[in-house]
Amino acid sequence: MSDFYDNIAYVLGHTLYLNITNRCPCACDFCIRTHSKSVGTGDNLWLEREPTQTEIMAALAQHDLSQYRELVFCGYGEPTCRLDDLLWVCNKVRGIRDISIRVNTNGLSDLINGRSTAKSFQGLVDAVSVSLNASTPEKYVELCHPKYGLDALPAILTFTKDVVQYVPEVDMTVVDNGTPKEELAACEALCKQTGAHFRVRRYITTYEEEAKKPDPQIS
Repeated sequence: MSDFYDNIAYVLGHTLYLNITNRCPCACDFCIRTHSKSVGTGDNLWLEREPTQTEIMAALAQHDLSQYRELVFCGYGEPTCRLDDLLWVCNKVRGIRDISIRVNTNGLSDLINGRSTAKSFQGLVDAVSVSLNASTPEKYVELCHPKYGLDALPAILTFTKDVVQYVPEVDMTVVDNGTPKEELAACEALCKQTGAHFRVRRYITTYEEEAKKPDPQIS
């Protein structure tokens, strides 16, 4: 059971991560889960099953939250596939420790949950990092293969524009895997329309090279 807990809450650098699901509506070409099963102290982020709320808290209890600069929902799946459980855990953590909480997401929460979800992050989440990665719906489908097709990118932009109103820090990111400068500029222009901060991330294939960075390339 300890191995199961170790792959729910894992450490990379000075950050504690929560891997609560392997479900994701996308199959991004750049996603590191296609290259490796281990990240940081987690030796196999492919979960045997989704942990319960109690098990997530038990995994967290194995760590001294005061030793980490941030708690991040980021694993081998899209965390908002378990939005209600994610928010429940955030609320519990707020009662335990004053630690910054971030959600790394593909931004498809509204489509996943069938409703507008941005406001539910208010007061529980300090930062959201949205994986943008393409400047048009067609390019997004080609790169990320979302099950929602051409509806995916517009939904991501809507979610980001909404969540900026409720969360103090919101980034949109692009993984640079030889991406043309013109495409990066087009993505940045889209990001500016949402009010989020734009950031380009380096493409990686293993986490050994990324161990000191705060934002793993999963979402």
